[in-house]
Amino acid sequence: MKKIFALILTLVMVLSMAACGSKDPEVVKMRFVTGSESGTYYAFGGAIAQHATNNAAGIEVVGLAGSGSKANCQELQAGNAELAFCQSDVMAYAYNGTNLFATEGKIDNFSTVAALYMEQVQIVTLDPSIKTVADLKGKRVSIGAAGSGVYFNAVDILGAYGMTEADIIPTYQGFGDSANSLKDGQIDAAFVVAGAPTTAIVELATSKTTYIVELEDTYIDKLLKASPYYAKSVIKAGTYNGQTEDAVTVAVGAVVLARNDIPEDAIYALTADIFDNAASLVSTHAKYGELSLEFGASITAVPYHPGAAKYFAEKGFTVPTAE
Repeated sequence: MKKIFALILTLVMVLSMAACGSKDPEVVKMRFVTGSESGTYYAFGGAIAQHATNNAAGIEVVGLAGSGSKANCQELQAGNAELAFCQSDVMAYAYNGTNLFATEGKIDNFSTVAALYMEQVQIVTLDPSIKTVADLKGKRVSIGAAGSGVYFNAVDILGAYGMTEADIIPTYQGFGDSANSLKDGQIDAAFVVAGAPTTAIVELATSKTTYIVELEDTYIDKLLKASPYYAKSVIKAGTYNGQTEDAVTVAVGAVVLARNDIPEDAIYALTADIFDNAASLVSTHAKYGELSLEFGASITAVPYHPGAAKYFAEKGFTVPTAE
């Protein structure tokens, strides 16, 4: 009897393992490299990954911390991730091998999934005398990690004001380190390029009186003429503790990218999960409230993945593809 029971138990275990194993090939597992833990990419990317894994058929997505847009493109190239967050300008640089990719060459093994929201260029200071970019002259300013998208955004904006790195005392730090340096009085201002509200600035503003340096329209117009991938943007009053007025700045798009070799059905399922459920997920992350199909389908610099193109076509939007 014991032998029969043992045989039955073994058979059940084998059948169970076979059943479980039969599902694995159907599930496409994707690593989603986002941003630093103090930025919007990380929190929103984690929310996207968790919901897609729990609700979208045939895919599992895990959110990973990242080191910024340039590094995220490199992770796609190296095969260390299947999905990535990226600034719209850096995405174009990588695809065409220009700017911060001019030396090492282009990276073009990826496609667009969707544009999700605008990332504001936020110039943060604790010094109320710094009211405009021109006031940064001679100041200690964090302009992002060396070679990062933030760095090039900072250079662009300084350029619109007739300034260069030589006109400031530059440091090269990420969001969290910049906030800590501001708090400790080691720097006077910092460039942060991320969707507002940004965790690092939220935390800074809860302990210190924090100011967002605005850009004047004359210089915004000059910047947009030279670099059309920027758009004028407003950080609404109340976004941060103590912010009593709107702050005018510029922004670039936050885009999700996918490796070209990811199956069409997997990217279709991910895209559908993001947009079809956005309205009901605002409580999970506020950025869901900024999503729109029109903006999602607005990228022209890099072709869309076939799976994303299929989804947008069903919604009445034609997007460029590599085919």
